[in-house]
Amino acid sequence: MEKRIYIIGAGFAGQTIAEEIKRKKIFGKVNAFLDDNKEIIGSTIDSIPVLGPIANVASILGNSDSDEAIIAIPSAPTERIKEIYEILTKNGFSHIKILPGISQVVNGTAHIVQTREIDPLDILGRTPIAISLKESLNYLRGKRVLITGAGGSIGSELARQLLSGGAERLYLFGHGENSICQIYRELRLLQQEGVGEKATIVPIIGDMRDREYVDYIIKNTKCNVIFHCAAYKHVPMMEENQVAAIENNVFGTKNLLDAALRYNVGRFVLISTDKAVAPVSIYGVSKMLCEKLVLSAAKKADKEQAVMFVRFGNVLGSRGSILPMFQNQIKTGGPVTVTDKKMERFFMTIPEACSLVLQTGGVGKNGKSYLLDMGEPIKIIDLAEQIIKFSGLEPYKDIDIKIVGARKGERLTEPLWLKEENPTPTEYPKILELENKEYSDERLEKLLAELEPVCFYDQAKKEDFRNKEKLVNILCNDCKSLKDFYEEIKSDNQNRTDLL
Repeated sequence: MEKRIYIIGAGFAGQTIAEEIKRKKIFGKVNAFLDDNKEIIGSTIDSIPVLGPIANVASILGNSDSDEAIIAIPSAPTERIKEIYEILTKNGFSHIKILPGISQVVNGTAHIVQTREIDPLDILGRTPIAISLKESLNYLRGKRVLITGAGGSIGSELARQLLSGGAERLYLFGHGENSICQIYRELRLLQQEGVGEKATIVPIIGDMRDREYVDYIIKNTKCNVIFHCAAYKHVPMMEENQVAAIENNVFGTKNLLDAALRYNVGRFVLISTDKAVAPVSIYGVSKMLCEKLVLSAAKKADKEQAVMFVRFGNVLGSRGSILPMFQNQIKTGGPVTVTDKKMERFFMTIPEACSLVLQTGGVGKNGKSYLLDMGEPIKIIDLAEQIIKFSGLEPYKDIDIKIVGARKGERLTEPLWLKEENPTPTEYPKILELENKEYSDERLEKLLAELEPVCFYDQAKKEDFRNKEKLVNILCNDCKSLKDFYEEIKSDNQNRTDLL
């Protein structure tokens, strides 16, 4: 039996998807458009009937296990997507796909390859701000763009959106062979299906800790713009691998910055995190130091260069984050584990964060610090309950929620800025500017000189190599918030002194 497809939304995106399905003849048959627009209900578009309103007609359609619905309304707010999803599931649709509400779809042509199974990201949180990528990416037209950590959640989404930027070359740099291969193949497939503009995509496997190799890459790619996303970033994991966090994040970033300045890279954008604000973990300290390195490098940049960082909080759905963890726990019958009932975080979807990062990369100025407006914080336990409900289950009845206690290096709330950073609005929505809080060059150079023999073998200081205690002492002597937090851990008698 041929699969019946119902497209929700008879606008430009929906019509484009329907035309492609009809042309390729391999996905099934579009039986109808579903729309709430009274002016087109009852009409036909390319021989396909337009039915509606959606709430009234869905009940008579989804009566087969093979029926599929595609939500093709890129401009719809999150609340509306949630409402449509609930209507469809209530009326028997078990196969629901969505065309993500990304700027490439609004500005360009929608393609069936861009559709995917709907997930909690599409109905949780706020409605992402609409950004015209074609306008905001004008600064990348004809340029060579390098993304570090291109196989990660942020790096790979930047790469997808950069397909619309008109870049001449897109370099995908990372040390994970599988993840780089995956995003490389995905981008090539998107291009083959007509998504974005023509750009040469070049995968590069390497490690940013290798100073000579990084120098070689930046010199020979002749890249004009670097988006630096690569980092070790899982807080508890980095508390167990403290030296690796500093070695990779701090010295890897320094290698990139040194090469970018040496070979006149036009723009360098560091992706930073709320964990860098008054940090209480080694990961947080590593990212704070990356911010300081960027501000220091900006002072050495020539007038044609712009070196900056963009800071934001958690992104929904990143690899290893709580959303996929909750989903896996639900699949195995629970319980869903939450660290503390009071635990809360700021959240933003990955596509929105990346669109704002790309925009900031174009409008940002040398030596400036930027913060994305994350809206209001969300309690983690509320998020857990919503995800359980999305899965068609009832919290505490079908799936239990268990409080397990905070993990190493975690705090109940994560501030997005220091009081003295005084965030102020820019002329661009959701992009704020921070007052810089720099380290003196002397302080930064002294700190790096102390950390280097811990991270890299030096025969003259071989007793320091991989010495976690020495590393922690160096960082605690420099960073009061880390020192205070570790001392609190040491005295709270909760069996967490293994951090030290």
